[in-house]
Amino acid sequence: MENQFSRTEMLIGKCALEKLFKSHIAVFGLGGVGSYCTEALIRCGIGKIDLIDNDKINETNLNRQLFALHSTIGEFKVDAAKKRLFDINPDIQINTINKFFSKENSSEFDFKKYDYIIDAIDTVSSKIELIVKAKENNVKIISSMGTGNKLNPEMFEINDINKTSYCPLARVIRYELKKRNIKDLKVVYSKEIPKKSNLKEGKKQIPASISFTPPSAGLLIASYVIKDLIQII
Repeated sequence: MENQFSRTEMLIGKCALEKLFKSHIAVFGLGGVGSYCTEALIRCGIGKIDLIDNDKINETNLNRQLFALHSTIGEFKVDAAKKRLFDINPDIQINTINKFFSKENSSEFDFKKYDYIIDAIDTVSSKIELIVKAKENNVKIISSMGTGNKLNPEMFEINDINKTSYCPLARVIRYELKKRNIKDLKVVYSKEIPKKSNLKEGKKQIPASISFTPPSAGLLIASYVIKDLIQII
């Protein structure tokens, strides 16, 4: 009898699909990268997921974030995500954590329960803390590097952070990890030279974005995580 995962099972097999049903994933950050990654994971059959983000959806999110609709503006991203994901698969387990992840609250998280952690956070200090905690707890993690100010999704690739080039964020993260004696990290990054943005919020430069670039990185991450979990990489 056919069901919503029949076509997936045809491709990866029943045992692999059962493995996904039993997997527990954490996604930190539900923006352009994290939102598309999260939905792809759910559509693949991931059975349990934690969503961590404290932002509300606003109009500027509409150009690239999956959970951003005119009907969801003003909602917390975790709430909009939970509603949509349950509509895709009512049988999944979703835990929403409406917090901005940081060093100050990282001790509140039980990292050992996760089979995989996805870092789609924008803030450098929070990214570093999340990577450190994942490594300390021996949990697999994949991290998204910069997707802002970029126009060519075909230039994204998955590699170890020590083999990245042209990505300003990867350069900063690589430097910080070296200081902490963390020698490896799987990342999605682009070799495209970022375009310049003239938008500023106070002294902070606001990155430009477009509908197809951050989502492409998110889908690449989902692909890697699914294939790693079922051991076909």
